[in-house]
Amino acid sequence: MQKIIFRAEIFKESNLYVSICPELNVSSFGETVEEAKHSLYEAVEAFIEECQAMGTLEEVMSEKAIPFCEGSKSNPSNKHIIRGGS
Repeated sequence: MQKIIFRAEIFKESNLYVSICPELNVSSFGETVEEAKHSLYEAVEAFIEECQAMGTLEEVMSEKAIPFCEGSKSNPSNKHIIRGGS
């Protein structure tokens, strides 16, 4: 199973926390930091699934310079891992 590691930025806007993956231009939000992280994870996962369905995943990841990785590497606190197909 392939994985990607992506950067998550989270900031407070009014009474919500906004989360964004700048490299993929995917964002979400939540009422707490954890909820915003989880929502972003789900949004990135949906983005990846759609790219897989369209057959453009490797092209998109290459264009955005987001590598696939194998195994379990250290995971800095502002990085998140998504497991993809194959």
